[in-house]
Amino acid sequence: MKDLKAKTAIVTGAASGIGSGIAQTLAEAGMNVALLDIQERALDDLRRQIETRGGKAIAVTADVSDAQAVAAAARRAEEAFGRIHVAVNNAGVAMHGTPLEEIALGDWDWVIGVNIFGVIHGIRTFVPMIRKHGEGGHVVNTASIGGLQMRPGWNTGAYSMTKYAVVALSEALEQELAGSGIGVSVLCPASVRTAIYDSAKNRPARLGGPFRREQQHFLKDTIADGLTPLQVGERVLRAIRDDEFFVFTHSEPRQLIEARHRRIMEAFDRIAEIEREERTC
Repeated sequence: MKDLKAKTAIVTGAASGIGSGIAQTLAEAGMNVALLDIQERALDDLRRQIETRGGKAIAVTADVSDAQAVAAAARRAEEAFGRIHVAVNNAGVAMHGTPLEEIALGDWDWVIGVNIFGVIHGIRTFVPMIRKHGEGGHVVNTASIGGLQMRPGWNTGAYSMTKYAVVALSEALEQELAGSGIGVSVLCPASVRTAIYDSAKNRPARLGGPFRREQQHFLKDTIADGLTPLQVGERVLRAIRDDEFFVFTHSEPRQLIEARHRRIMEAFDRIAEIEREERTC
């Protein structure tokens, strides 16, 4: 999708981190931007920042784990700017540092609600809105490099499970939208300087309210030298314009992903050998 000027994007998780970087980059590219997030004050600060630079934006407080809230936010965006062409399902929370068997059920509800259902609600709401005007568009779903491999020792099982799901949802969506003029990208960032380690402070009251997950604050040091959110925003902008599916931020994780795929291929080799042995019996 090359021509973005004066078209409208809707970005979830826009108040901070990668979402903020994507929203600012799309605004700089001339798009109207509907900013969605649960963090009302930070969201309004970003809106003013974009407007100060000459861009157009609205701020809509919404919890992406709530389907009705997402639908209402989309209507606000359409009322403000008209047709939506780009949807960025970016909102996400961390769930690092705790073994699977020790994660409370409420925390499972929260991480699945935001990281998986947030994307599902975005697809169900935004894709029909893009389809109906027939002008084409693009959907970006934020997964993680953790959606393609498991980092040993980090206890990221719950988080990575949700991001594997986002990759699968994105692959399915790309297949379903083939020929429609609507492109799909899945963003799989590695180290980015955000406050994702402190995302528990934004847990909504209906899922238990804000808290502090000390187990995942080790992330603060591991991402301190990462890319800035604006650098990731530029990478996403390029992917939208060039219709790229997988969007990476770093080349270093390639070895981890190749190791995982080798393990899969070795398993296929084993079953192929078993099948050959069975045929000769």
